[in-house]
Amino acid sequence: MHDSLPDFLAGQVLLIDKPLDWTSFDVVKKVRNAIKVKKVGHAGTLDPLATGLLILCTGKMTKQIETYQAQEKEYTGSMILGKTTPSYDLGSEPDATYPTEHITEEMVREKAATFVGTIEQIPPAFSAIKKNGQRLYELARKGKAVQADPRQVTIHEFEITRVALPEVDFRVVCSKGTYIRSLVVDLGKALDSGATMTGLRRTRIGEYHVDDALDVVEYADHIRKLREAEA
Repeated sequence: MHDSLPDFLAGQVLLIDKPLDWTSFDVVKKVRNAIKVKKVGHAGTLDPLATGLLILCTGKMTKQIETYQAQEKEYTGSMILGKTTPSYDLGSEPDATYPTEHITEEMVREKAATFVGTIEQIPPAFSAIKKNGQRLYELARKGKAVQADPRQVTIHEFEITRVALPEVDFRVVCSKGTYIRSLVVDLGKALDSGATMTGLRRTRIGEYHVDDALDVVEYADHIRKLREAEA
């Protein structure tokens, strides 16, 4: 962390480890209030139920947000086979169950490998994508689920790291715009079953790693103390 108050207006790039249940905007708001600079933005939304690396840009560095957003992402996560939810994760109650008795570890690994490359993906109905000026999750919460347009994304790696059926852990390296929740659901379909994402952590954006990221509450407190010391 900084020993003196940085020039946030001139521009800083902050690596934050987003806590569980926080929205990406919650993190921006916390940092904005601490640094007393209005211009703060993040490079790539993380869902409330996901944790991990969030890159924040302040002041003049906000012009560089798209550069960070465009970089390759890496995630680790977990899923459970045999059930689906409307939000594709644990943010909503299960809406269907499916058989899993026919699934083997070998099948999981084989089917995961078929997603590597450029694929077409439909983002979840519970997502921040806008359609006709409204965010899909706002419509979904009102019971007006609207399907997003398919998009092309690139999956560089889809590694299965643990299989303890019906639980599966994984690591994904992908292009920007990839919805890991959709990838999980599509894997469930490929296995003639269903799947729900049970955990997700963004570990890397380009060359920036979550191991170098700061705790947002600790960082905000640190900046306040620096401000008080310089007052």
